[in-house]
Amino acid sequence: MIHSTDIIVLAGGLGTRLRGVLPDAPKIMAPIAGRPFLDHLLLWFRDQGARRVLLGLGYRADAVLRYLQSHPFPGLRVETVVETEPLGTAGAIALARRLLASDPVLVVNGDTFVDADLSAFLAAHRASGTEASLLAAWVDCPGRYGRLIVDHDRVLRFEEKDPSAVEPSWINAGFYLFRQSLLDRIALLSHGSLERDVLGRLSPGSIHAFPIRGRFLDIGTPESLGSAEEVLRV
Repeated sequence: MIHSTDIIVLAGGLGTRLRGVLPDAPKIMAPIAGRPFLDHLLLWFRDQGARRVLLGLGYRADAVLRYLQSHPFPGLRVETVVETEPLGTAGAIALARRLLASDPVLVVNGDTFVDADLSAFLAAHRASGTEASLLAAWVDCPGRYGRLIVDHDRVLRFEEKDPSAVEPSWINAGFYLFRQSLLDRIALLSHGSLERDVLGRLSPGSIHAFPIRGRFLDIGTPESLGSAEEVLRV
C-alpha cells in the first residue's frame, strides 16, 4: 500500500541546537553508526515498500545534494526541492505542493524516526475518514516534546512543551498523512509552522491519531543524537 504513496521529508531546518556537535551540516546528515541519518531513514522507507521520497531542503542543502549524487538508493526514487529562505514546515510543504500527487501524502519531520508499520498507518488513516492523521508515540519523559491529549483515536488538543512534565504521555511523533484537500489549504501559506499554523487550527477531534509504543527517536538535541545509534540498531 505504501508503495504508491508520495513521501515528503521536511529537512530544511537550521538545526541550531546541534551546532555545537554538527557545525557544518544539516541535521539529516548527522553521522550515526558511520552513516548519515538520511541513509537510515531512506533505507527504512525502502524496506517498508516506499518508492518515491521528496526531500524538502534548506540549510546546507548542498551537503545533501552532493551525498545523493554519489550514493544512489536502488528501488527508491529520491527527489529534492530547495527553499531559498527559511519557510517553516508549512511553507516547505507549500513550496513542494505541485510535486505531491498521491492521496494521501506521508509527511515526515526530517529529524525523527519511529518504529511503526507505515502500511498499517495508511490503512488506519483511510478507515478514519479524516483529512489528517498523525503517529502518536508513547514516551516516558515527555518534557521536551509537545504532548497530545487523545481520546480513543482522535486528537483533542496539542499541549505546549513543559520541561516539568515527568509522567509518561503521548506525543506527536512527526509523521503525518494528509489528504489532497488539506495539502491544497497548506499551499496557500507562504511561510509558517505545520504544528502551529495548520494542525493547531483544525477542529478538536478532527485529526486521527495512530498510537505506537515502539522505538522513537528525535535527533534534535546533542543528547538524543548521542543515543541514536542504540535506538536504530535494535
